[in-house]
Amino acid sequence: MFSAEVIFFTCFTLMIVLMLALDLGVFSKENHVVKFKEAAGWTSVWVALAMGFYFFITQYGYLIHDVTTLVDLTRIKLLYGHDFDINYLSLSESLANYQKAIGIEYLTGYLLEYSLSIDNIFVIVLVFSAFGVHEKYFHKILFWGILGAVVFRFLFIFLGAALITRFEWILYLFGLFLVYSGVMMYVKRNSADKVDSENHPVIKFASKYLSVSKTAKDGAFFVVENGKRFVTPLFLVLLVVEFTDLIFAVDSIPAIFGVTKDPYIVFFSNIFAILGLRSLFFLLMNVIHKFRFLKVGLAVLLIFIGVKMLAHHYLTEWGFTTAHSLYVIVGILGGSVVASILFPEKEKVSK
Repeated sequence: MFSAEVIFFTCFTLMIVLMLALDLGVFSKENHVVKFKEAAGWTSVWVALAMGFYFFITQYGYLIHDVTTLVDLTRIKLLYGHDFDINYLSLSESLANYQKAIGIEYLTGYLLEYSLSIDNIFVIVLVFSAFGVHEKYFHKILFWGILGAVVFRFLFIFLGAALITRFEWILYLFGLFLVYSGVMMYVKRNSADKVDSENHPVIKFASKYLSVSKTAKDGAFFVVENGKRFVTPLFLVLLVVEFTDLIFAVDSIPAIFGVTKDPYIVFFSNIFAILGLRSLFFLLMNVIHKFRFLKVGLAVLLIFIGVKMLAHHYLTEWGFTTAHSLYVIVGILGGSVVASILFPEKEKVSK
């Protein structure tokens, strides 16, 4: 007999697989350059799906953990620390409070992950540039890269949730790490990022253990030459993109545990943000450099979540809720974008 969580999770996964299959098999059969209009369309689709899921869990969120009684509500609240009031005289009111709470947690986590993924876009642009990848192959690499990211993040999230359940003090380590990461991001905000295509650790490792072809036929990841299978340079770029996401997951996953300790809410918000990353990449890749204060905003965001995790008990006593976190996150991101528009970087005059 499968648990409610397994059934709900399976249905969610099937929905995601169906969307990805439609994207790959119907809308993207051939390698092509993704234009702004197509990117805007897919970005709208993924954001609409994410918002649709928000409204779904505010109405049917009880299905996630099969919460049907006041006893179930009390157990879930104690287990995951959800911030909502239980009226022991009214199950319907208590369920409404619970679903509103997890809806806010999901929305906050989604916005947090989506914003942190923007920093990933900076690096992916550099990776494609360093390896000289043709623009028509961007979509294919990002598709398979994000598919791999979904699997790795599933493992990270549920492993992290298990550790937090067993050792709650790990949250304080996460908080310290996020504050450190935010400070370092701020300090290095003006550093010239670069990707060494020859000495990258992933390239060195792959070149040592894999047979690498010097050519890539029609954007293939694998080729057969003289009866032997080789990986192509394009496959190496895919490995670098996967590695890049793993590095960013080290920041983003601890950050979302600062919003909610429910691994299912963490996973749902994380996955919608990751799935929307590819279309967001094509939407922003040519203009992202214009948002000069965005890295400052992301640094402040990491520091805020880190401090929130370290001072969680004090903030709870002061009445600081997940909704307040959402307002702060929107304020930080909005402020960095508005500041970038109002105070653009001055063009350097060549002498």
